[in-house]
Amino acid sequence: MLVALPLVGLDVTTLSIFSGALGVGLGFGLQKIASNYVSGFIVLLDRSLRIGDVVTVDGRKGEVKAIETRYTVIKGLDGVENIIPNETLITQSVSHHTYSDPKVSVVIGLAVGYDADLDLALELMLRAAHSHKRVIDQPAAGARVKNLALHAVELELSVWISDPSVGEGDLRSDLQKDIVRLFRENGVRFPVPLQEVRLLTPETQEKPSTSGA
Repeated sequence: MLVALPLVGLDVTTLSIFSGALGVGLGFGLQKIASNYVSGFIVLLDRSLRIGDVVTVDGRKGEVKAIETRYTVIKGLDGVENIIPNETLITQSVSHHTYSDPKVSVVIGLAVGYDADLDLALELMLRAAHSHKRVIDQPAAGARVKNLALHAVELELSVWISDPSVGEGDLRSDLQKDIVRLFRENGVRFPVPLQEVRLLTPETQEKPSTSGA
């Protein structure tokens, strides 16, 4: 072709420049696609992700539903399915919640007043945790004093579940409702924010007399 085209009067210099520019453009355009395919094969070969794993990628937490050659489908706990390019799984940090163990921890924070019986409050929190069917016995649930705030004592309840793909919203709601009910039944009061308002009135000052002698 390089010999025949000049014989018919066509300048191959322009054609070579155009084909070179086209090749560079196609190379840059296909770079991401090729990277996603290669990353997909790496994920499938090293088995760092498996169907059913719970992960957090690029701020999206969910269950791995499908691993394709170009992308991975992660279904969020709200039901939204996110299509993540496989290159993201290789080049960015991935939080794997069930990599070696399917059990995950759920932490719930609340506060009580300084006049509350802390030992009783912690015991009631553990009672609420042990009564929930999704909370497992091992690792054991724990309740502790987290912080002494300005107007309240901050407490923390940590429980473990073995089915993180179901979600945490209903679990948190049930535990908090049970804790509130137990606190009310046993006289453990939540802190009520108090505000002190002071009204300051400026003192009346006598104006100096301006009358002449």
